[in-house]
Amino acid sequence: MSKSVKRVARALRDAGLPDTIAEPGESRTAELAARACGCEIDQIVKSIIFAGEQTGAIRLFLAAGGNRICADKASALAGEALGRADADMVRATTGFAIGGVSPVGHLTPSPTWMDPRLLDFPLVWAAAGTPRHVFSIDPRALVALARATVAEFTE
Repeated sequence: MSKSVKRVARALRDAGLPDTIAEPGESRTAELAARACGCEIDQIVKSIIFAGEQTGAIRLFLAAGGNRICADKASALAGEALGRADADMVRATTGFAIGGVSPVGHLTPSPTWMDPRLLDFPLVWAAAGTPRHVFSIDPRALVALARATVAEFTE
């Protein structure tokens, strides 16, 4: 098991949640993950990392798989204009490579917002540290575990 997957498993365990990590196959995109998990695309949690254009601070947005993030809404929540974080910045801050960024188990916690669409489901699936690993979780438990603020930031 990779160090990244172990960090996610530890975060779940430390929160008193079951370790539901699975390796269903290629899950680098929301479409592939939904197919691999046998669920609706909006049950896939996309972990999107942005960087503040003024401060460089990392911000995490957890979006339903079929939704697109609205840059203006996300920037308003963050309090500054946001741009995409590059792969090196994502790995240095989260400890995960793009395509496998989990919403939990980051090396450095970041302000986090969650798409309310995810709360429409009893279970959602998120990356578990690699592009091939996912975990399932009640989205309400994910809000608490990720210390996320539920807010509208999609188009």
